[in-house]
Amino acid sequence: MSLPSNTPQPQNRIPFVRLATDPLRTPLEQVVSDYLGRRWAVQEARDMTEFACHPCAILSDDSYSVFAKFSDAANGLEQFEIELAGLRLLRERSSILIPTPIGLVPVTGGCILILETVQAVERAPRHWRQIGQTLARIHQVKGDRFGLERHGYFGPLYQDNTPSGDWPTFYAERRLWPGLRLAIDSGNLPPGIIRQVEKLISRLPELCGPQVVPTLIHGDAQQNNFISAEDRAVVIDPAVYYGNPEMDLAYIDYFQPVPQAVFDGYREQMPIDPGFWDRRDLWRVWGYLAAVTVEGSSYLGRLTEAVQKYL
Repeated sequence: MSLPSNTPQPQNRIPFVRLATDPLRTPLEQVVSDYLGRRWAVQEARDMTEFACHPCAILSDDSYSVFAKFSDAANGLEQFEIELAGLRLLRERSSILIPTPIGLVPVTGGCILILETVQAVERAPRHWRQIGQTLARIHQVKGDRFGLERHGYFGPLYQDNTPSGDWPTFYAERRLWPGLRLAIDSGNLPPGIIRQVEKLISRLPELCGPQVVPTLIHGDAQQNNFISAEDRAVVIDPAVYYGNPEMDLAYIDYFQPVPQAVFDGYREQMPIDPGFWDRRDLWRVWGYLAAVTVEGSSYLGRLTEAVQKYL
């Protein structure tokens, strides 16, 4: 049973979770209450910030739970709007599953994105296979040009999606050159690595492999951006555009290894070019540049190792 808002909360019921405290809690509760058509108030809170680049939590009134995340960035509202647009685009064009959007709430000092919680389960082999199958369904959608009609964000970083008819050009001009400039501006990139990345970019036409048809991709398909429910994989946090599908395959185990079942599930619906395994780190260079920009020098080793494979 939900407690009225004026009832004192048990001291150990809600640990300190930013989204469960005023002034963020009150507008959040109002939006969820309006969505449900009944009174909804936070009774339990689980902090999820360690899994994301924003303060976020799962909040519940004991019968209905939501996932909420907060941004205090100057363009936070725009970022969340683009995230929702990307989720809807994936659902509309590839019929994959996304969390139900509930609301986008401007608040003092930022904004909150609210989604219906997906009941996650511990992954068994079939759940890993479902992730691969879901990725393949996205990749079955083809386009005319690389890019998208609007820009996006890769985490907090601006992602230029200006269309191009050529993948090596798009990867160089829309991803690696901007990524290199951001990493240089962060002060985290030594001059020697800068020169190596510049040399790598100059070699892209001979490194990118066979020509590919512009393909709808998630854009940030690391494994934590899929939620495994009992009988399905649900997609979250996209950075959508039409690109090379090998980008998504390269990022699925970007942070942590994944079982072979992911790639087996993918192959049930789409082939994987044998040369992908040699190109995988080439596609990760963009992500490593972004990580160096945002996280600092801890990713320099991965970036250097990836770049040197192709020089």
